[in-house]
Amino acid sequence: MDPYKVLGVSEDANKDQLKKAYRKLAAQHHPDKGGNEDKFKEVNEAYSILSDDHKRQQYHEMKSGPQMSMGGFGDIFSAFSG
Repeated sequence: MDPYKVLGVSEDANKDQLKKAYRKLAAQHHPDKGGNEDKFKEVNEAYSILSDDHKRQQYHEMKSGPQMSMGGFGDIFSAFSG
């Protein structure tokens, strides 16, 4: 999962752009409003990564580092949980 693609923003998006994209997608996919629960969770995860400066930096470091070819994004996103 690429959080930028999930939210539909560029890698240089600022916090306001992230929040606007998140709110639009969260409302669209909210399960209580008939949306897709899995997509809603994906949108929330993407926003939690990109809205936190530390997590965003970690994402970029992992994306460009050697872990990309070894563990893939599944391992990367488990590092952000909890």
